[in-house]
Amino acid sequence: MPEDTSDLQLLNPVHEWDHIRGPADSAFTLVEYGDYQCPDCGSLFGTLQALQQEFGTRLRLVYRHYPLSGIHKHAQMAAEAAEAAGAQGRFWKMHDLLFENQDALERKHLLRYAEQLELDVDRFRRELKQESHLERVRQDFIAGVQNGVNGTPGLFLNGVRQPGAFNQRDLITLLEAMPSQGPQSTSA
Repeated sequence: MPEDTSDLQLLNPVHEWDHIRGPADSAFTLVEYGDYQCPDCGSLFGTLQALQQEFGTRLRLVYRHYPLSGIHKHAQMAAEAAEAAGAQGRFWKMHDLLFENQDALERKHLLRYAEQLELDVDRFRRELKQESHLERVRQDFIAGVQNGVNGTPGLFLNGVRQPGAFNQRDLITLLEAMPSQGPQSTSA
């Protein structure tokens, strides 16, 4: 009798409002529920960059926020900063800076990154102060909980949750063993 994997399925498919790197018709879609202050997410960040180089357009990455605010005091504001940068068309640039500078995620650092990315810093500062993107981050977090994510990083490959450690070799082995997918997007 086949194993029941229904509790490992991604319940919330990839939507056009998700943060996506890679084409919709990629053979592989990896959805990450992540936290900018999480050391394991920081390690995975480098691994995913290398995988995108190796797999190119065959790999699509989707990032969703899962700030563990109880243990990472800057994670929530960092997620909101990524969204504020995204509102100005620079989500992935800010995402990368946040992971590259995990030990510098206080408000003053976030403002410096906004300057570095040539964002409208007054708008960025105002949106952080008013928590303009709190609801978006909260929606990602709630979706993660509904999908059984209870720590970071929470990974789903082609719609199936992947438990365990995520080093480059293991992820390559997993990708090579997995059948390719068709498009996994919806326009809900």
